[in-house]
Amino acid sequence: MPDAIEGTFDARGLKFAIVVARFNSLITDRLLAGAIDALTRTGCNPGDIDVVKVPGSWEMPLTVKALAARKRYDAIIALGAVIRGETPHFDYVAGEAAGGLARVALETGVPVAFGVLTTENVAQAMDRAGAKSGNKGFDAAMTAIEMATLLRRLREKAK
Repeated sequence: MPDAIEGTFDARGLKFAIVVARFNSLITDRLLAGAIDALTRTGCNPGDIDVVKVPGSWEMPLTVKALAARKRYDAIIALGAVIRGETPHFDYVAGEAAGGLARVALETGVPVAFGVLTTENVAQAMDRAGAKSGNKGFDAAMTAIEMATLLRRLREKAK
């Protein structure tokens, strides 16, 4: 049986940027706290975490791309909350944020963990920001750690 190449959940020595939307800050502040908790709990030095605040989820792809271009981070975590309203605005913002963040990861090779909630209402968002459904900021940070360590292993194996 061939060996599987996997990432780990050891954040020691890794550097992260967290891009967090100020819009819906009641939710995003909780996501941010969850992400920082996950990173520090798995060994990341708090000095190796940069938090960058943007107006909303729409502004994330450009900001994440600028951060990825610096080649300073092992992974970037994007945190936001897009809550459906009575207009199609939700569809445009959620779709473009998701697509833009995915493109940045593919274009730059820097993992971008998607922690942007897309919910029908505030109650669902609160549930995903630390209430009934766990904290998706924590989950996104764990994904970032796993992807950063996986890509590091893939690069080492290629040498």
